[in-house]
Amino acid sequence: MFKVEHDRDITQLTTIKVPARAQYFAILKKRADIYSALEYAKQHGLDIYILGGGSNVVFTKKIKGLVLKNEIKGIEILKKTKSKVIVRASSGENWSRFVSYTIDQGFYGLENLFLIYGTVGAAPVQNIGAYGVELKDVFLSLRAIDLRTGKEKEFALEACQFAYRESVFKHKLKGRFFITDVTFKLDIKPRFKLDYGPIKAKLKERGIKKPNLKQIVDIISEIRNSKLPNPYQMPNAGSFFKNPEVGFSVYKKLLKKYPDMPAFKLEKKVKIPAAWLIEQAGFKGKKYGKVAMYEKQALILTNNGGSAAEVLALVKRVKKKVKFLFGLDLEEEVNII
Repeated sequence: MFKVEHDRDITQLTTIKVPARAQYFAILKKRADIYSALEYAKQHGLDIYILGGGSNVVFTKKIKGLVLKNEIKGIEILKKTKSKVIVRASSGENWSRFVSYTIDQGFYGLENLFLIYGTVGAAPVQNIGAYGVELKDVFLSLRAIDLRTGKEKEFALEACQFAYRESVFKHKLKGRFFITDVTFKLDIKPRFKLDYGPIKAKLKERGIKKPNLKQIVDIISEIRNSKLPNPYQMPNAGSFFKNPEVGFSVYKKLLKKYPDMPAFKLEKKVKIPAAWLIEQAGFKGKKYGKVAMYEKQALILTNNGGSAAEVLALVKRVKKKVKFLFGLDLEEEVNII
């Protein structure tokens, strides 16, 4: 039954656990609840904010309007051939649970994205990625409801305008649509992406030349768990900053000054790890009040009971120092609201 709560504490619904409240709040359990929420918001003149797994967001103020917690679940196989399988997942599904499902079914394509926190619906908004794979690489389409009109629309790959941790839903269509489900095109036969350094190192260390799906998943899990803190044990919002992409001329100038600087050459630009920049700036493992940059991975901002103001102060400090040292502007990957 669709129920709206007033002045709800939503601190525990985010993985960084910064104190936050919603003026109005409701949980969506089924598709019909979306339309109930739209009607309620229209009657009361409220803006709508969609909350998924709460893993990529920092609330800095009380959210005015209606916050909807998406818990609409469901996974179905739409089509299967000798080489491909089409799988659709509801937007409220836990992302790791969904990836685990595809792995258990023996489907290939999502293994590098295992153990990323959040929901299926949030994945295309952010174009999540890890270890050389991005969501766009396995994406087929999504369906979404226009929050203004209540009409459903389907978005194919091109319409989503995916880029590095970007999509049309973060800019032009931000806050406009409620994604109801996402459809993926996965492989029946192995097509592993193993170019990422630590993955290659782990395979060599274990003497594995032709890995199977379970071995790859185990390695991905080991790498992530060694570097990234579990947000349910140490509150954080995942990777806080994007890796800056620069032109080749800028890269060459930086390389002269910092010959040990790691980088990944793209087609037209060079990607520099934000974690390395932050570490070189002296923030890795440093605490500032109740917030800190994680000791094992400088890209992660952890929170031990701190406020939004403390988080924002540390973000500002990190960006300022990186800009001073390298002349590069760090951009937040996390949504700050």
